[in-house]
Amino acid sequence: MPPQPESVEPAVPTVRRRLATLMYESVLLFGVVFFAGYLFSTLTQQRNGLVHHNWLAAWIGLVVGVYFVWFWTHGGQTLPMKTWRLQVVGARDGASVPVLRAVLRYVFAWLWFLPPLALHPLLGLSVPQTLVLAAIWFVLYAGVGRLGAGRQFLHDRIAGTKVVSVGR
Repeated sequence: MPPQPESVEPAVPTVRRRLATLMYESVLLFGVVFFAGYLFSTLTQQRNGLVHHNWLAAWIGLVVGVYFVWFWTHGGQTLPMKTWRLQVVGARDGASVPVLRAVLRYVFAWLWFLPPLALHPLLGLSVPQTLVLAAIWFVLYAGVGRLGAGRQFLHDRIAGTKVVSVGR
């Protein structure tokens, strides 16, 4: 009887590699957000940054969400993820991520930023205090990813996805 091929589990990338991908992603998102803001201000004839600023924030959140959901559901990789050889897959089966899971992952990924930003007005914090709180929160959230089940971040565990290394 020939030996059965072993099921090889994809390697879990380090937190450092995922954070490097996040930094690269932020550089590319600058262009996406710039174009989305330009399009919004052109279409609404916005002449002042304080006019329609809530609509602008919602629009940019939607555009960034569409960006991520599209790439995660069509191959599981954005350009920075391809560069760092990472891929988002389903946590149980390792298959491509359906739209609903990708949307959940995007919504819950805001846990990286929203808690300290929400405390800013609630506690009446100054901007430097908020930045310190955000840095502490960022380190804690990354630490949970390092120590958590399968070394996955909280938003991946909630959404039922995981980030794996691909190719060598």
